Amino acid sequence: MNINDEVRNILEWVICIIIAVFLGLWIRYYLITPTQVKSVSMEPTLVQGQRLLLNRTIRLTKNLPKRGEIITFEAPTTEYLSQSQFNETPTARYTEIEGGFNKFVHNVLEIGKVSYIKRVIALPGEHVKIQNGKVYINDQELQEDYLSASVITEAEGGLLVDFVVPEGTVFAMGDNRENSHDCRAFGCIPLEKIESTVLVRFWPFDKFGKVE
Repeated sequence: MNINDEVRNILEWVICIIIAVFLGLWIRYYLITPTQVKSVSMEPTLVQGQRLLLNRTIRLTKNLPKRGEIITFEAPTTEYLSQSQFNETPTARYTEIEGGFNKFVHNVLEIGKVSYIKRVIALPGEHVKIQNGKVYINDQELQEDYLSASVITEAEGGLLVDFVVPEGTVFAMGDNRENSHDCRAFGCIPLEKIESTVLVRFWPFDKFGKVE
């Protein structure tokens, strides 16, 4: 084998590795990826340590999730809306990452990125009211069979208790309402910040299956 053949073989391996990495990142970003539950905010539905497969095709379809679906989304920069921000719009605030490389590292490699997992409660244009420990959508009490019987829903941030969900956003909360930092504090989540819906729980094996 001469030097040219060796160089050609090396280049072929490098190209194959680049293609494999690209495909892996594309699949992880746009199709499916595993994750581990790291908070108590969705108990008893999801418990710390359980492992899930996430469906990330929402980034391709651009369709809003349905009410009741469990989603993951990028954590807002502003943890609690101020009164003036709420009056402007009850939408979560984000500080955009500057620079193409920084965006790639943050959004694709997800280095330093924080994500939350919550359940979709209300959709664009719906009137949400939290009153007497219950959630009302367009003046109708929301039946939440996935919650423990003792759960009481109260305002976390004090502002999002009576509002209309802005267009292009969803209102989401954790099932463990007393221990969930969610849209009640930081506002509704824009579609472009929603990362995925929960596809299936695969660990522990005795809990394998679709998450309701």
